[in-house]
Amino acid sequence: MPNLGLRVASLAMLLAAGCATLEPPLPTADPSLPARWSPTRSAEDVADAGLPARAAADIGWRDFFQDPKLQTLIARALADNRDLRVAILNIEKVRAQYRIQRSEQLPWVGGNVTLERIGGDTPARSSYSAGVGVNDFELDLFGRIRNLTDAALQQYLGQEAARRAVQLALIGEIATAYLTLATDRELLRFSQATLKTYQDSYALTEKRFSLGAVSGLELEQIRTQVESARADAARYQGRIALDANALDLLVGAPVEPTLLPAGLKDQGISLVAPPGGLPSETLLRRPDIQAAEHRLRAANANIGAARAAYFPSVSLTGSLGSASAELTDLFGGGTLLWRFAPQVNLPIFQGERLRAAVEGATADRDIALAQYEKAIQTGFREAADALALADALVRQYQAQSALADAATRAERLSRARYQAGRDSYLLLLDAQRTLYAAQQNLLATYYAEQANRIALYKVLGGGWKERSR
Repeated sequence: MPNLGLRVASLAMLLAAGCATLEPPLPTADPSLPARWSPTRSAEDVADAGLPARAAADIGWRDFFQDPKLQTLIARALADNRDLRVAILNIEKVRAQYRIQRSEQLPWVGGNVTLERIGGDTPARSSYSAGVGVNDFELDLFGRIRNLTDAALQQYLGQEAARRAVQLALIGEIATAYLTLATDRELLRFSQATLKTYQDSYALTEKRFSLGAVSGLELEQIRTQVESARADAARYQGRIALDANALDLLVGAPVEPTLLPAGLKDQGISLVAPPGGLPSETLLRRPDIQAAEHRLRAANANIGAARAAYFPSVSLTGSLGSASAELTDLFGGGTLLWRFAPQVNLPIFQGERLRAAVEGATADRDIALAQYEKAIQTGFREAADALALADALVRQYQAQSALADAATRAERLSRARYQAGRDSYLLLLDAQRTLYAAQQNLLATYYAEQANRIALYKVLGGGWKERSR
């Protein structure tokens, strides 16, 4: 019997390796989506323009965001943002839970040394024992422990995918906040320049009013322009402060002024709409959809564990050691002690507990399936919305740019006619207001177009790689 413990452990591992599993087949998701998006650009247009035709998930964020300042802020946020840090720590937590569950598949071998003294009316006597053994090791004949381990693995993989989703959202939020700050600074600079122009015009008109060359109405009309531009400048100054605070929170630390954008830049952001015919299966590379898939697989594995509870479970307990009345003789001849205690548990009457457990696990699986399908549908809608806006915003920006050019020419002509005495100041005032609104709308349209490119990059799964393949 000296090798009994080794034989027991070997037999347990052989039985565990050959166990069955009662996990049902994974159901197929049916999100009811078209196989492809509606084409927004042809492949020839993309090739002619020299635009990237690869999937967004293959474009690293350093290649997508060209601004060195923005790249620095993103790198800092990936190291210091608290939401991302929590997501990483959640991965460590779930990884530890998976390792604990995985250890259930192997016997736990432990050792002990015991001293026992018994006394009373008779002289006290001592006994010593030492041994190693396996305690309550379950033979996984029907795959219960294996299914629980698989479920823990899928939860771990799902948490890792959720961490990537947090990273994608964080990068998108930082880029949008950076773009918002740049736009507001551009609007502030434009409103301040406009205010200066209006103030100069007001000073000149005020002198003419003192000489009786213009009416008080005309003077007050110019003053309304001055105060309107002054209010806009104050509003943009407040928005810039809020934008900077938001950027500090996203980065996880105060951002020095040298890393803040001075205004909008010509190069902008480099992503364009993907070529026509891009398959909607590219959405499956989005980490939030991958996380939903792992949750579905974990829930499906839990059904197998619940089903296995219907069947008998076999647990092994065995030990091998030595016992003696004297410590010096503990490992001497004639002190061998072994123990082998297999146990079979039969679920004879459990009421509705076992059936309810299976039904509950099945309901959890169906819920996870519906959530997985909803994640795919949501991702498809987000991508479709961004794709639909991509070309529309480009055309809108072109039209708004033409409108601003026309308003600029109209304002120049109206000013010339006013200075020549052909028109009243009311017509010039209307032309100036139209120009001011057109230029503001042009900046707002440019912001919307660039923000939509950031959103498109994010919803198509880009941003979790630093460099492109």
